[in-house]
Amino acid sequence: MIIINGYKIEPNANLRDADLKYADLKDADLRGANLRSANLMGADLKDADLRGANLMGADLKDADLRGADLKYADLKDADLRSADLDFSCWPLWCGSQNVKIDERQAKQLLAHAFNAARQFWPGFLTKEQISWLNGFHRIESNEFPKFV
Repeated sequence: MIIINGYKIEPNANLRDADLKYADLKDADLRGANLRSANLMGADLKDADLRGANLMGADLKDADLRGADLKYADLKDADLRSADLDFSCWPLWCGSQNVKIDERQAKQLLAHAFNAARQFWPGFLTKEQISWLNGFHRIESNEFPKFV
């Protein structure tokens, strides 16, 4: 267990409404933690274990979530705009409804989804959609296949 800003950082911790703005939570084990409405703006959550965490309404703007495990995390109404989600695990269940994301993140999520789905619907994207998707930062750096 570690203590940051007076809060115990451990699995299943009750951190509801906690002010963890810019906190160093790299590699933190926050499985099942209640982070509902917590202020995690700019927090370093790189490689953090957030499986099953309640992040409903949390402010995660500008947070570093690279490599974070968000399996089963509840992100309803969370604000993830400008957060870095590279190599993180995005929850594919209803717990990500109404999450606030920016255009960069939308391109990232849709590029992965459309890349998987194009085997079923070849040619289903318009030229405008293809152009927009090819703005995904991993495509621009040649790490992800370009849409044609």
